[in-house]
Amino acid sequence: MAYTPTIRQAIGDVRRCLADIGIARQSSVMREHGRHEPSPDAPLVLVACSGGRDSLALASIATTVCGTLGVRCGAVIVDHGLVAGSSAVADEAADRCRGFGMDPVIVRRVVVPSTGAGTEADARSARYDALIETAAERRAAAMLLAHTRDDQAETVLLGLLRTVGLDALAGMPRAIDRGGVLFVRPFLDLTRRQTTEICETRGIEWWDDPTNGDAADEGGLSTDLPLRSRVRHALLPYLAHLTDTDLVEHLSRSAGFAQRDKAYIDEQARSVYERVVRHAEDSSLDSASDSPTVAARIDAAALGGEHPAIRGRVIARALAHAGAGASSRHVDAVDALVVNWHGQGGVRLSSAYSACRQGHVILVCHDRVHENR
Repeated sequence: MAYTPTIRQAIGDVRRCLADIGIARQSSVMREHGRHEPSPDAPLVLVACSGGRDSLALASIATTVCGTLGVRCGAVIVDHGLVAGSSAVADEAADRCRGFGMDPVIVRRVVVPSTGAGTEADARSARYDALIETAAERRAAAMLLAHTRDDQAETVLLGLLRTVGLDALAGMPRAIDRGGVLFVRPFLDLTRRQTTEICETRGIEWWDDPTNGDAADEGGLSTDLPLRSRVRHALLPYLAHLTDTDLVEHLSRSAGFAQRDKAYIDEQARSVYERVVRHAEDSSLDSASDSPTVAARIDAAALGGEHPAIRGRVIARALAHAGAGASSRHVDAVDALVVNWHGQGGVRLSSAYSACRQGHVILVCHDRVHENR
């Protein structure tokens, strides 16, 4: 089969991503022409596949790359059950993946709980839980995700709308450990147009999720669509037209630079965190006590001399580790206890948590009595 420039780029991107995480050719035999079956104990790479053009393009390319490396390649299809006919869509995606030669191909049916965070967020959480559980069961070396350069640009805009700071600009990392599973995004340098081209060139039929709003031009953009779909079809094209630039390219490149800076700051913050934060051991907690439980102790005197960018990350991580969800305002309020303390009272956090300063130490506490009420 002749490879187009786009397919060659996709193969190169997947090969480099696998090499970056230590997955290389398993044997010199793989250099020889002909089909070679991977060893049963060869690393397993799984592809998260939805049946859409991006993930089917990745599944097809990953199968090609893994075949040349002597690496096993499988797919996981998560059926959320949120769209009519989703079960059939999942089964069709599984059949296509088997047609590529992928093994194993696993369909996971999940029930999406309602947590109040919104259907999109709840579905994403349920999907990741299923992917993590499957990867752990199969002892997969990595789980590949099919996010593209367009997805990266949309994520940056969503981050700016929903959050603040450098993390919003950084978008999605190319590789991240989540729940003990390594998730990798090899297609962040490819566009959605290119994944469409891969599918068309290889004769792959795909499914368009109606919640993505791809039919918006035919009937107008509904405000009932998820925010990401509205960013994709309304905000991003409008800004690109307004600025007369390739905004997808600009935002995705900007995300790359922001990720580099973020990685450095995170590493510095991690070192400080290990020095100034102490978490209570479960064995030390008195479950019968009606008094607030100390979940974390922050050395305010030691933290106070650090740069604000470091302090903010240390505080946010300490609160998250303790189980206290925190907004940027919460982090700023706790930071004031560190650098601008003049005897003011504590900071009320979510989930019945609070933070207060006693001497040179900030205590993050969980009030079980308040929670029970």
